[in-house]
Amino acid sequence: MNPQQPRPRPGTDHTEDLSPLWEQVRFRFNLSLDSLHGPRHWRQVERNGLHLCQFHEADPWVIRLFALFHDSCRENEWEDPCHGPRGADLAAEFRRAGHFQLDDARMDLLTTACRIHNGSPPHPNPTIGVCLDADRLDLGRVGIVPDPELLSTTTARSIASRGAFHELDRVADPD
Repeated sequence: MNPQQPRPRPGTDHTEDLSPLWEQVRFRFNLSLDSLHGPRHWRQVERNGLHLCQFHEADPWVIRLFALFHDSCRENEWEDPCHGPRGADLAAEFRRAGHFQLDDARMDLLTTACRIHNGSPPHPNPTIGVCLDADRLDLGRVGIVPDPELLSTTTARSIASRGAFHELDRVADPD
């Protein structure tokens, strides 16, 4: 399939309202809500991920949850190598508490993506790859231009190699 030709998103649960879950995670967030790694970034990662889902066989529900949890446990803006694993642990805690439903296989995708998102190479799993790319496509907010060689999906590599980040500005919020 042509990576620039949208495909229907798999599944239907990706449209569920996550506002209550967002509020709970925001309450636990240790940095300013205006931080570079805070809710505005999470929302952009969600938009980026859902955009990429149109072109790749990735799980939009996992991607929406990744966007919320991946940077949710940062202790500072810059050097915090354990923030991804802490975000994965928070996701597991919230799942155990019944705040969201996810089967074990999909939970493994979510926690793996959270644990490895900071500095890992491109990933062959479509869902994990879209998670990583959705985050990396927002590196411009910290003055970094994403390297196409470090992106997992053909669509993200195309956006980065063409410098076409403006394409992501047209993506609507899911909620």
